[in-house]
Amino acid sequence: MKRKIIGLFILALVVLLANCKQSTKEATPTTTTQTNVDAARALLKQQSAGKIAELGKEKLSEYGFFAGDLKDLKPAEDVIPYELNTPLFSDYAHKLRFFKLPKGATVTYREKEVLDFPVGTYLIKNFYYYHDETNKSAGRRIMETRLLLHEADGWKTLPPYIWNEEQTEAILTVEGGTRNVLWINKTGEKQQLAYSIPSQTLCKSCHVNNNVLIPIGPKARQLNRDNSFVSGTKNQLSHYAELGLLTNLPELSQVRKSPVWNDPETGSLHGRALAYLDMNCAHCHSKGGPGNTSALHLTEFETNEFNLGVDKHPIAAGKGTGGRPYDIVKGKPENSIMVYRMESTNPGEMMPEVARKLVHHEGVELIKKWINSMN
Repeated sequence: MKRKIIGLFILALVVLLANCKQSTKEATPTTTTQTNVDAARALLKQQSAGKIAELGKEKLSEYGFFAGDLKDLKPAEDVIPYELNTPLFSDYAHKLRFFKLPKGATVTYREKEVLDFPVGTYLIKNFYYYHDETNKSAGRRIMETRLLLHEADGWKTLPPYIWNEEQTEAILTVEGGTRNVLWINKTGEKQQLAYSIPSQTLCKSCHVNNNVLIPIGPKARQLNRDNSFVSGTKNQLSHYAELGLLTNLPELSQVRKSPVWNDPETGSLHGRALAYLDMNCAHCHSKGGPGNTSALHLTEFETNEFNLGVDKHPIAAGKGTGGRPYDIVKGKPENSIMVYRMESTNPGEMMPEVARKLVHHEGVELIKKWINSMN
């Protein structure tokens, strides 16, 4: 893509120089130079528009995902909401998730992997902060919208759509960006963050397994929960099947259900800790993931303590060990590398290494309790 743009830029300059030479016979230097500058600019503008068309639409509103006022994020009739039991932590941002299928297409159930979405599917994720967590009626600020598109040759990340201050539109921005955000948290404390919006390239870093780009969240075990729909509150998987959108769904009692990481009523401490690690770490730390070389496998299905990090020396953690010898020391979270890296915000030490600037204090406490329970 970059070579193509550079090539067209050079072509525009060649056209400009050639026309300038011709101008000695046809017009005054001033008039001709301005004309050809305008022509070169027009050519570059046309190429820029072509680049946007290839990457995605310039404005989020052009997709027609949402009905009415865009900032309300009210899904259009063919856009389906979904929620996860244990979502990825993203600096305390809230998320609204949707998928859109091609007309007449269906999704196929899978037991462990992400559901088999058909070619042409869009996965839509919106990140936002309430102005005041203690009074959500005070409104919210939407920061960005990310899209995944399933094309014939596989899944593709589109550049993020960054929302303007007026909350009237989100614009495709290839390089990502940073936006300051202020909010009041659940305990009434004022919070401030330079919120990072990843570039298209950085988005890809978390979505690769066995060198293939895939979604992370919409697995059956994560979708096996209730959600609010226009027709009422229903189990998501059952609802999709009733709509004719999901095929091969077994009896719901036979479908694994991930616990909610911070709700003890949904699972054991061990189960909730693994659900948290699975969503926040396993996209890298799993067989086929970019972090597979660490030999640390943090999926919900892992039963081997050593693979989870118990009494395991790190392979290549560098200064990320914090001077601690093992990933997990039973009964001693203060001596465990895993906790050290979760509590760090220093690049090269912190884990996860992307998608956060803040420490997820509640998540750290969960993992500490889990390690303490091993004693």
